[in-house]
Amino acid sequence: MSQHLEPASSHPPSAVIWVGFIAMCIGMFMGILDIQVVATSLPTIQQAINIDPDQMSWIQTVYLIAEVIAIPLTGLLTRVLTMRWLFVASIGLFVVASTGCAASNDFGELVAWRVVQGFSGGTLIPAVFSAVFILFPNERQALATTIAGVLAVLAPTVGPIIGGWLTSTYSWHWLFLINIVPGIVSALVAWQFLPRQKGDVSELRHLDGLSLLMMALALASLELGLKEAPTSGWISPYVLSLLAFSLVSGSAFASRSLRRTRPIVDLHHFRDRNFLVGSALSFVLGIGLFGSVYLMPVFLAFVRGHNALEIGMTMLVTGITQLFTAPIAVALEKRTDPRLLSAAGFGLFAIGLGMSAFHDPRSDFDAMFWPQVVRGAAIMFCLLPPTRLALGTLPASRVPDASGLFNLMRNLGGAIGIAMIDTIIYTRSEPLGQRLWDQLRAGDAATAAFIGAPAGTITGSTGDFTPDTIAALDPLVQTAASVQAINQAWLIVAILTGCALLFLPFARRLTASQQ
Repeated sequence: MSQHLEPASSHPPSAVIWVGFIAMCIGMFMGILDIQVVATSLPTIQQAINIDPDQMSWIQTVYLIAEVIAIPLTGLLTRVLTMRWLFVASIGLFVVASTGCAASNDFGELVAWRVVQGFSGGTLIPAVFSAVFILFPNERQALATTIAGVLAVLAPTVGPIIGGWLTSTYSWHWLFLINIVPGIVSALVAWQFLPRQKGDVSELRHLDGLSLLMMALALASLELGLKEAPTSGWISPYVLSLLAFSLVSGSAFASRSLRRTRPIVDLHHFRDRNFLVGSALSFVLGIGLFGSVYLMPVFLAFVRGHNALEIGMTMLVTGITQLFTAPIAVALEKRTDPRLLSAAGFGLFAIGLGMSAFHDPRSDFDAMFWPQVVRGAAIMFCLLPPTRLALGTLPASRVPDASGLFNLMRNLGGAIGIAMIDTIIYTRSEPLGQRLWDQLRAGDAATAAFIGAPAGTITGSTGDFTPDTIAALDPLVQTAASVQAINQAWLIVAILTGCALLFLPFARRLTASQQ
């Protein structure tokens, strides 16, 4: 495998390197932001270009499929193009695709450009986290990781604000047009300031096309299966076929890759115990991070009736807290065993998730404030130490491949987490609603208070309600059942996030020079 990537110098990086790296971070921020701003404005896009409602979700699905295929290819593309040209090419193609999306007049055209956008955007996150360990010496890596991490998790937080404001003030086209100027600027700055390196085009002569096809099919069918499972059912023939095909294709890809001397994705990284533990933590973080960013808008939109801008203002608490705690995370990251910091971060994050499992139909900003503060304070401790565990001890030549796998695990965790959340909400709402009706018919005053029933509605109930009472209570019961299902989803996500603590004892302690 090519070894043209050199490890970072032990000398402090120059301002030129920092400028180039920050340009990469801005490009990454735009790529992540695009997913969220489009998600919050899908109904607007659907109405504007007359998309069938059942096709609307494909605008996001094709982006995510293309992205998840591109992420593990970051290592190969870095070796062929070099880190500098990979980023410039990716962000340049992302800008072109964004322009195409904004100019689209029908569903097919928009979906085609979203595929290009997703593939080009998919390399941006792993490329940035690779740059941390390639461009910077050990003592500067915590700060670089923090800058990248803050922007990576801030983008989903501010996305609803930006998306809601753009669609209400201008038009849906601006959801894509906002990528153009920052994208061009970051490409030009990165081209000018990132180090020049020599690519290895010989990698293309050894490209294993069959492995690439099997990997793409495995990841695409997994994403499709996870998307359809909550509505079609996990044991429906369609979903089972997709998941089985993903398993077979993935197994064949893994078997073939492990036997080749120059695989397109080096799975041997998982033999490194710290990389394996770090990747497991990344997977769990994906469940908690993507899950929380998904659950809050679901509650605020469908229970509280807020629009995208109002949802974004509520969710901004997490981002602001994260910004305040980032300097603390940087200071502690270089002085503390990353296993201990990870334990504290995931423990605190699980508590913050669990705090959101006690909402009622009237919960709003005040009830969500402190859970968000706790989660915001924990996020950087869930990101920085696991990143160092996974990537911080690897040779520079292995970092791009490893970074692709590490970031892929977070995306897969998020995909599985969201599918699980949707399944809970779809399957639990009806039985929970039936239980609420039983409790109301039994005259349970606490249940009546929970759903917000007018005082005296159930007084003197003998087991049956009049048709007028049923009509008045039914929307309250349905909303309350949805709230209870969402609460259960929060609790499950919290428990799974807490399970990250089980992986940490298996990680090796880093030496003083590695911290």
